[in-house]
Amino acid sequence: MTSLRRLAAMAVLCASATAALAAGAPVKSVDTAKGKVLAGDNGMTLYTFRKDMKGVSNCEDKCAANWPPLMAAAGAKEEGGYSVITRKDGSKQWAKDGMPLYFWIKDTKAGDVTGDGVNGVWDLAKP
Repeated sequence: MTSLRRLAAMAVLCASATAALAAGAPVKSVDTAKGKVLAGDNGMTLYTFRKDMKGVSNCEDKCAANWPPLMAAAGAKEEGGYSVITRKDGSKQWAKDGMPLYFWIKDTKAGDVTGDGVNGVWDLAKP
């Protein structure tokens, strides 16, 4: 019986952790050579695209291949300045203050900021 109770307790904890992950934005603040920036749970820097509008992503196809969106899981809950937008293909993406968030394919390790200023339209996402 004790083992079954432990397993049941572990199942509840795992379900709670999964719900918590789905609940909020998977974003954190990290220190880089250019100061504090937003990063995904993986530590990789996040960026915003000047051609986007609040609540609208204009980075599709080849753009999205180079600048992968920070995708939102089904059931993701908005909190604080973080919201979930719907992309043109119907998928969900996280946004900060309405501006969609992206990774840069050429950043190779956590804390890299090589996408800042690319083509004069990509900026570091700031906390």
